[in-house]
Amino acid sequence: MSPDACSDTATSARPTDTSILTTPSWGKPLSAWQSQSCGNYIVTPTTHPNPAMVARNSMSGRSPRNRTLTCTPKELVELSETVLRIEKAVDRQDIDFQLIGGDFFEIAAYLPNQFVDLLILDPPYNLTKNYNGNLFRRLDKDSYTAWFQRVIELLIPMMKPSATVYVCADWRTSTLVLPVLEERFFVRNRITWEREKGRGAKRNWKNNTEDIWFCTNSKDYHFDVDAVKLKRKVLAPYRVKGEPKDWQQEVDGNYRLTHPSNIWTDLTVPFWSMPENTPHPAQKPEKLFAKLVLASSKENDFVFDPFLGSGTSAVVAEKLGRKWCGVDINSEYLCWARKRICAARNAPGIQGYGAGVFWERNSFPQQRKASIVEGQEDTSQGALFK
Repeated sequence: MSPDACSDTATSARPTDTSILTTPSWGKPLSAWQSQSCGNYIVTPTTHPNPAMVARNSMSGRSPRNRTLTCTPKELVELSETVLRIEKAVDRQDIDFQLIGGDFFEIAAYLPNQFVDLLILDPPYNLTKNYNGNLFRRLDKDSYTAWFQRVIELLIPMMKPSATVYVCADWRTSTLVLPVLEERFFVRNRITWEREKGRGAKRNWKNNTEDIWFCTNSKDYHFDVDAVKLKRKVLAPYRVKGEPKDWQQEVDGNYRLTHPSNIWTDLTVPFWSMPENTPHPAQKPEKLFAKLVLASSKENDFVFDPFLGSGTSAVVAEKLGRKWCGVDINSEYLCWARKRICAARNAPGIQGYGAGVFWERNSFPQQRKASIVEGQEDTSQGALFK
């Protein structure tokens, strides 16, 4: 991270802009949105000031156990000064550990070529959803496919030949992005992960999974399977000549390190008592992105996220010793991201990951014991949810 980004006196060359508190995208007038390159058929501004933002930042009436991260109006002004605005071509070193504010479709032309080792692409799904004042409207299939294709065309020059890309999608959006990915990358696998949450339906199956497409830019790519193994308790241990077969006997039970599959059921979607939680409507768990970062990048590799949201990919990259950069159009989201990144310096743990392995959901007593033995921060659910 840049040395001054989290200091109390951090400032940038850009003057303090208090209008970010009442207008989207760093005080742009609403009329500017209609000519943005992302197209007014996709992003529509809501009225401002944002009532939800004002209500959240009042911080009144919250449960003492509610650890959802927000920013006060004062923090929004101060943290916004650490966000980079670019209006001309930049070099790779100019964007190391930087949050960039603005429309990716406008910014892409200024970003350097072949700087990305790992691309985490979590774009708006083809759903109508309000992202803190930026309304993404559901499109017909052809229009969304064309929009996504344009995103990929802008990103390809930024990727190294050995780069990996993970693309997040819900089940409907997944069918639209796959043909585009197959045209331009080597599609290696589809990961399906359980959200654990989801609204029930009387005439359909409950929808509580999402997809992540694992793609590479070439046949030469990095993948470290040993870094993402899952530690599971063995309920029926098998022995050969009296010795454990593919499992270890430990003080508190029998465990096996298993190779990760493409079905992930060990994740917890952030909620109000977790310190990583924000009000973002589509926030991913840090544990989810930690798997992607550990498997498909090395220390000091560059992780890029063009739709950063509340900053989870940057936070995880920071915690795991990678360089990173993220772009987002929403000013408040970038302030949340900066606040989370600063907090990561003092609390680098990732819920569900400790002692160099990933743990099953609801296994926090075992995680805590392992952390104590290894002398690491206690990152168990019991510690992080209290």
